[in-house]
Amino acid sequence: MFRNLKIQLLLAGIAVLALLLLGVWAVTRYLLTLAMVAMVAVCLCVILLIYWFWHNVSDPIDQLTDFASRIAAGSYGSQLENNNDNEIGRLTDEINNMSKQVAMAEKSRTEFISQVSHELRTPLTAITGWAETIAYDPAVEGDSLRGIQIISKEAERLTGLVTELLEFTRIQDGRFNLRIEQIDIAAELEDALDTYGELMRQAGMTINYSPPPVPIPPIPGDPERLKQVFLNLLDNAINHGGDGKLVDVAIRSEADGVHIRIRDYGHGIPEAELPHVKERFYKGSSKNRGTGIGLAVCDEIITRHKGKLTIENAVGGGCLVRILLPLTSK
Repeated sequence: MFRNLKIQLLLAGIAVLALLLLGVWAVTRYLLTLAMVAMVAVCLCVILLIYWFWHNVSDPIDQLTDFASRIAAGSYGSQLENNNDNEIGRLTDEINNMSKQVAMAEKSRTEFISQVSHELRTPLTAITGWAETIAYDPAVEGDSLRGIQIISKEAERLTGLVTELLEFTRIQDGRFNLRIEQIDIAAELEDALDTYGELMRQAGMTINYSPPPVPIPPIPGDPERLKQVFLNLLDNAINHGGDGKLVDVAIRSEADGVHIRIRDYGHGIPEAELPHVKERFYKGSSKNRGTGIGLAVCDEIITRHKGKLTIENAVGGGCLVRILLPLTSK
């Protein structure tokens, strides 16, 4: 019974009240020595009560708050040691159980996404291949040819979504690795621009590329992963900044690292959504189709390069993406 915090607090309150009443009674009877002893006892009880509250209530709640923040940040499955056999202890057990259940649910979701993605990849590859084969048939023309081109385009889009989902599952289960080597980062960016340039021109957009004013020395990085980041950001510039018909791309080297800027001239991102755009599966008010994990994957890649990816609204309209990559691996 005395392990219950409410009972302990009630008993402490009764003890303090009893000592106060004893002190008042002693004063009315002119028993000053007894009154002083009672007052000293009251002070000691208050000090002990403060220490008890600090040790048994305040500190455990601070620990639980920090633990809950770690769970909210993604540390699913982590457990907090329980040293209390009271209400705080029972709350700790429930939070530990919640963390375990969330970890199991997250694992199930990741496995489901991975399985579905793998199942979709094979038929999508077949659809894309057959669509391209049929499109080359001279007998297919007019509306039939346009239909085949639509099928091919949509199959490619779905293949991209499946690839993003597979990347997400690799991040979740720890299979997301980098192959670091010394790379020419400006050449990798220019290669991505060449890859996407024709598609952007078809969309009626112009790329304004500013090469580095001085040559950038090789830096450590995974060329395939960084190119994936560049292509994803350029794709976003097409999808979200198409109204501006212009995309600015610039790269330069400074003392703190390599700075890359990609800016479109579209409508930008609502201020309330900016803090969340790099969260997994977050799409905000965008009407564009997609999974909402492309930027999360990009952020993970840049973070694993010990760099930084920031997204903000540019002065004068549009969206500005900044990438900072270190010059060395230290």
